[in-house]
Amino acid sequence: MEAKRKMRFAMVCSSNMNRSMEAHSLLGRAGLDVASYGTGTHVKLPGPSLHEPNVYDFGTPYNAIYDDLRRKDPDLYKRNGLLPMLKRNTSVKLAPQRWQDNASDGLFDVIFTFEERVFDLVVDDMHNREQRMLKNALIINMDVKDNHEEAGVGAKLALDLCQKLEGADDDWEEIIDALIITFEKQHKRKLTYNMAFY
Repeated sequence: MEAKRKMRFAMVCSSNMNRSMEAHSLLGRAGLDVASYGTGTHVKLPGPSLHEPNVYDFGTPYNAIYDDLRRKDPDLYKRNGLLPMLKRNTSVKLAPQRWQDNASDGLFDVIFTFEERVFDLVVDDMHNREQRMLKNALIINMDVKDNHEEAGVGAKLALDLCQKLEGADDDWEEIIDALIITFEKQHKRKLTYNMAFY
């Protein structure tokens, strides 16, 4: 008997720091094949004021960002949750990655975004890529506020939906509409989804 192929999941937010990493961490611990990305031009984290964010390039290791913030103001960044968040991130992967630069990472079955603007960027990017394999990818968006508490809730909901999709075998295309409707009713969250091809 042939072993069932595992689905590959991508979790995507703006900076690959909070929402996508919380989901990446949770799905990974649940045994799913998952990666995570951001769609911004830079990684932006809150700074001492709204007009002074901390800005880093994608690819800057999480531990380097952690050390930089700890050096700048350890009390502020511990209090606002950035240092604990970065500690979690270092246990998941080395550095934030940019979605638009991920072509060499292979194909994903499901791409899960946590903000409408990010969803639009992923859909546009997928439609602009050369489609050679005609392998479909499901892109789902669930708006999740970018704070630590909501990221935790969003990650649990993403895990629930991804496990349902994984359990659907290769029939997910036939049941996706019913699955989304049931999920929306059960969790009182609105989802947007689209199909793209590799």
